[in-house]
Amino acid sequence: MLNTLASIAAAEAKNPILPDLAELIVGGAAFAFVFFALKLFAFPALSKTLAERTAKIQGEMEKAESTRLEADKVLTDYRSQLGGARGEANRIIEEGRKTADQLRRDIQAKAEQEAQATVARAQEEIRAERDRVFQELRAQVGDIAVELAGRVVGQSLDKTAHVRLIDEYIDQVASSGNGKS
Repeated sequence: MLNTLASIAAAEAKNPILPDLAELIVGGAAFAFVFFALKLFAFPALSKTLAERTAKIQGEMEKAESTRLEADKVLTDYRSQLGGARGEANRIIEEGRKTADQLRRDIQAKAEQEAQATVARAQEEIRAERDRVFQELRAQVGDIAVELAGRVVGQSLDKTAHVRLIDEYIDQVASSGNGKS
């Protein structure tokens, strides 16, 4: 009997893992109430917030994409302007070189002309000086010859006739080139 009593007592004892039926019903009702309350109030607000956030992120992504495309366009424009500026700089440098070469040629030509003019003036001055010295020499030779002739002959000769004879002789010597007629 004792065994039977113990077995009945054991059968009537509650399973510690399973809750009571009343607790299951109250817990299920509370879960259903909280679920419907969340479905009516929290989930729509969360869905709306998530939709707004998604739209905002999508808008920012589109804005970032358009900004990137605009930045690419600006970069392309900048590069083309830079290439144009380099081309313009090269053109200006080449133009400066051409101008400098032309200026150098002009200065060189002017210097050559001035040098030729200076040489021509110097040659003209040399000729004029040579002619002047030749005239002075002619006059001195004539005077010396008249004086010598006057001493040799012992009398004074007609100076104009004597100068004429000396000039004729000097012209004859000058025209023959080497002093022999």
